[in-house]
Amino acid sequence: MKNSILIAAAALTLASACNSTNKNEMAENPFLAPYETPYEIPPFDEISYGHYLPALDSGIAQKKAQILEIVSNPDSATFENTIMPLEHSGEILDKVAYVFFALDESNSSPEMVEIAEKFYPAYSQFADEMTMNDSLFARIKTVYDNRESLDPDQKRAVEDYYKDFTRNGALLSPEKKEELKAVNTELAELYLTFNKNLLNATNAFEIVVTDSTELAGLPASSIAQAAEAAKERNLGDGNWVFTLHAPSRLPLLQYADNRELRRKMYEGYTTLATSGECNNLPIINKVLQARTKKAALLGFENYGAYMTDNVMAKTVANAENLLMQIWKPAVARVQQEVAEMQELANSEGGNFKIEPWDYYYYAEKVRQKKYDLDESKVREYFAVDSVRKGIFTMAERLYGVKFTEMPDAPKYYDEVTVYDVTDAATGEHVSVFMTDYFPRASKRQGAWMSEFKGSWQNADSTSSRPIIYNVGNFSRPTADTPALLTLDEVETMFHEFGHGLHGMLSRARLKSQAGTNVDRDFVELPSQIHEHWAMEPELLRVYAKHYKTGEVIPDDMIAKLQASSTHNMGFTTAELAGAALLDLQYGKLNIDSDIDIAAFESKVASDLGMPAELTFRYRSPYFKHIFGSDGYASGYYTYLWAEVLDADGFELFKEKGIFDPETARKFKENILEKGGSEDPMQLYINFRGQAPSVDALLRNRGLAGANMDLAAKAGK
Repeated sequence: MKNSILIAAAALTLASACNSTNKNEMAENPFLAPYETPYEIPPFDEISYGHYLPALDSGIAQKKAQILEIVSNPDSATFENTIMPLEHSGEILDKVAYVFFALDESNSSPEMVEIAEKFYPAYSQFADEMTMNDSLFARIKTVYDNRESLDPDQKRAVEDYYKDFTRNGALLSPEKKEELKAVNTELAELYLTFNKNLLNATNAFEIVVTDSTELAGLPASSIAQAAEAAKERNLGDGNWVFTLHAPSRLPLLQYADNRELRRKMYEGYTTLATSGECNNLPIINKVLQARTKKAALLGFENYGAYMTDNVMAKTVANAENLLMQIWKPAVARVQQEVAEMQELANSEGGNFKIEPWDYYYYAEKVRQKKYDLDESKVREYFAVDSVRKGIFTMAERLYGVKFTEMPDAPKYYDEVTVYDVTDAATGEHVSVFMTDYFPRASKRQGAWMSEFKGSWQNADSTSSRPIIYNVGNFSRPTADTPALLTLDEVETMFHEFGHGLHGMLSRARLKSQAGTNVDRDFVELPSQIHEHWAMEPELLRVYAKHYKTGEVIPDDMIAKLQASSTHNMGFTTAELAGAALLDLQYGKLNIDSDIDIAAFESKVASDLGMPAELTFRYRSPYFKHIFGSDGYASGYYTYLWAEVLDADGFELFKEKGIFDPETARKFKENILEKGGSEDPMQLYINFRGQAPSVDALLRNRGLAGANMDLAAKAGK
């Protein structure tokens, strides 16, 4: 359910990690003392590998003692003597878990991998121990049964706690509880293996180019990055290395004239983690079988039903219904896009049918032809520091917050930048914000937001303010140029910053409801709606400046960006919706033996009528969202579910003005500040004044109108 409940959850004690550590060493463990740093930023330079497991052990012991105190209270259970102590328990566990989870994802090492093999199972086991504690659940149930007299946010919190405990086995018999614990431990270990395989497989793949003529078509920045990658591998001059990391992979697919080079990259990516020591196919089968057991133990028809039961969608069928309304017009648009690309390829003398490794390349050529827009030239206006100015300007104009760099603040890697976020009018501290934008071997792929400290309000009107961070894998700077971002990377920076604003601006009273502690299919609203500002002319003229000359992006280029905003949207939408539909089909499975994962994927694609020229956005062996954790399992649809909200919501900003103070105030007060303290649809209606429909999404993606006739044909 909520991140803070999971972070605060207590689990089995590790096998005497503390017992082998003397008192002096424990006294020096930074997790076990207050952080003497600005705004309680973790003192990263003081944290060593040897601190994690002892701190986890101490955190578990502390949490157990706090739970014992709650359940031993002779007074009848109330919100004040049961829920509030639970909300604020587990301080040590919070501190060590936040740091370990963050660094394991963004700055891993062999030592971190070794620690993780003990950390994750123990943490999972402790979460089970807490949510299956009969005495604690009895007190929560008493508060739940008397919840009608509570304030609305308190009532919702109690309902969430009750649901969380029941969904994690509180009502099971002792024997069934032990079975569920075993399944949860198995899943924690499988997720760990899946992620380790994926990271290792990603880092192991490379394409070495020794002939410069094979680089024809590639932007100079991509060639420079490939040359630097070769030097890092001690290959010397005259060699270029391309990897599966997005800043290397995507430009090659988009610009390389060498069709065979594009094919190698495409096939390398789509067969990632499918063989050898890093083969994730057996892991996926074990995950699916364990999830089948878990759903059955908890009384659900399948794992998909379990995962959608406590979010806005409520059922897999509801999620599928939304996706199919998007899938059909997207496929119709793909047919149009492929026809345009095939015509162009034919006109150039290409004697071949468009294949998946041609899609990015010919989509870019069509864009250049139709809109006279070359993204390699556009990137020159989107240096990473310029885009950072864009997101900060957006936040200040909409929500009145200011970002000031803290050069001496603790950081976990030298490329991290730390900011003090303050109220621009009063100077009040709002949050700490950190950015970590460039790829490295120790960081997993993708982009994300999380926190090192949450937020809440105390009874005495004091509050804890959060420490939020954004992680990305954007194009690196080279010796000659700063980091120049692609349009996709620009939107990703705005997206993750939207998540960050959700965390930074939270004013929810309760820790378990603060920031992004909301329903999974609501959490993407703040991130996705802020993507819209990235390409708005009013903001572009503020932040998009040429990295050499400082020239503001020309109006004619802005016009071309606007005109091409829905270019290639069939592909973008279909690969995303396809992956979401694949995820939901996995959620429907009930299996007790291995299946052929590749055959299952193929059947789903066939049943959907997947165009031959594309595939799922993520193939199963590297679909980390759904097999690297429970996070988005049977929930990858949430990006499109939330887009129904964000597209509809941004239409209000467009109507009133993208920086309209009143609209921004309503969004801040009803969405960003409220967190999970009220029903998400009601929060949206409070902001927008009406419920959303899928029509705004189709309009935003250019899939409405005439495309619907083709969509009807595609659905036959």
